[in-house]
Amino acid sequence: MDQKTKLAIVTGGASGLGLATAKKLVENNIRTIIVGRNESNLKEAAAHLGKLCIYKAFDLNDLAAIPQLVEEIALEYGQIDILVNNAGINQKKPFTEVTDDDFQNIIQTNLTSVFALSREVVKEMLKFNSGAIINISSMAAQYGIPCVIAYTASKSAIEGITKAMAVELSPHGIRVNCVAPGFIATAMSAKAMNNDPARKQKALSRTPMGKFGDPEDVAEAVLYLCSDAAKYVTGVVLPVDGGNSVGF
Repeated sequence: MDQKTKLAIVTGGASGLGLATAKKLVENNIRTIIVGRNESNLKEAAAHLGKLCIYKAFDLNDLAAIPQLVEEIALEYGQIDILVNNAGINQKKPFTEVTDDDFQNIIQTNLTSVFALSREVVKEMLKFNSGAIINISSMAAQYGIPCVIAYTASKSAIEGITKAMAVELSPHGIRVNCVAPGFIATAMSAKAMNNDPARKQKALSRTPMGKFGDPEDVAEAVLYLCSDAAKYVTGVVLPVDGGNSVGF
């Protein structure tokens, strides 16, 4: 066990995969700052997770304010050890109906804000030559899925920048990895799947384990990648998908 309580930032930490990840980190004595737009959800999540969880209400699309957010966190809480870039949005829409604004909106939230936040956090991590960054990708970056063109573009780019960041930053003691969840049972996925039985059946039929994963499965992978157990692991994309990405 580490003698020092580490500090983590988890974006989109008030629900779904982000909440499960924050819970797992807190359970392992890691002080965790959850970041999101909905303050009431954040407040409720932090109260549930206990004294090691802190929340910051912040819109990551406000790129110009990200440096100040990170500076405030570092001044108030000290060394930032872990960053989990989990926040993201999706849109299901036929390719030809996706507008320029639709596309840019998803790229801004899922990719540009990840770049900007990571850049500022890395500036802090470089002061200590230490840190772990975990980006959250998707099966949409592993193979083609119809009607999610912007989401696919953003998550494919996330996997690319993970590798580029890993190569540049690992010599400075900062590891960068990626988790690619398959079909996980969350409120968001339930809404999408329950309204599309054919899609749900297709997802299950190509998943060798024959079931959807739990948010905790992703949280466990994140915990591993940010822990000393993975101290020689960097630049990987780890599917947590019940075999979906290799299924037929």
